[in-house]
Amino acid sequence: MKLLRIKGVIHLTGISKSSIYALSNAGKFPAPLKLSEKTTAWVESEVLDWIQSKIEERKQVNGRLNVTQQQQGVPHE
Repeated sequence: MKLLRIKGVIHLTGISKSSIYALSNAGKFPAPLKLSEKTTAWVESEVLDWIQSKIEERKQVNGRLNVTQQQQGVPHE
């Protein structure tokens, strides 16, 4: 198991530090582990799972858009 500090999470996700903490506080992103008084880290596999879930959401949305476009007669690219 690998732990990521905030810079690693930012690098993997492309999301700002404040957004990561806001999403985490809202329960929409994996919660960090408190390693010490001033140190937090995220479990890499949890962050990667979150990224994968976003990819799956996009696939579902794109699939619905393609069906809607077909129903409306919009040519498929």
